[in-house]
Amino acid sequence: MRPSPTAEDASPRVPWLSLVLGFGPMLPLVAGAVAAWALGGAARTLVLTLTLLWAAAILTFLAGVRRGLSFRTPGGPTVVQIATMTVLFGLGFSALLGLTAGRPALATGLLLAGYGLVALLDPLAARSGEAPRHFARLRPVQIPLALVSLAALLVLEVAGPA
Repeated sequence: MRPSPTAEDASPRVPWLSLVLGFGPMLPLVAGAVAAWALGGAARTLVLTLTLLWAAAILTFLAGVRRGLSFRTPGGPTVVQIATMTVLFGLGFSALLGLTAGRPALATGLLLAGYGLVALLDPLAARSGEAPRHFARLRPVQIPLALVSLAALLVLEVAGPA
């Protein structure tokens, strides 16, 4: 059974607060990627680590958003909703473990996978009524900022120390 959309959920118009809270958290990812490319040595390593920590925190937050949306589903959450939340959280948490194990490239790969899933699944959830309709417009513009930033960090990590 699908949730009953509220008037705001049913609108394709992206609310201003969703714009602010959607794009605001992407800015540290973009700034971190730019700074990591501009810096070298210990400063680069610090910026890289902080940016990946932020990316993991935001990905686990997005998992929580999916869980929160599932609470509104009449009859309880669907298997897809729980699986999506679990996979996103697992990728974010695994990225944190990768960072603590000194494997930033692995962490970045896991984060790329997680954000890629958000970019694919959130618009589908919006179209099926499991997420606010505006997610179909917001996520395809918002999430590529994370993907491009993380890809830039991965290239830097693979290239080696500066």
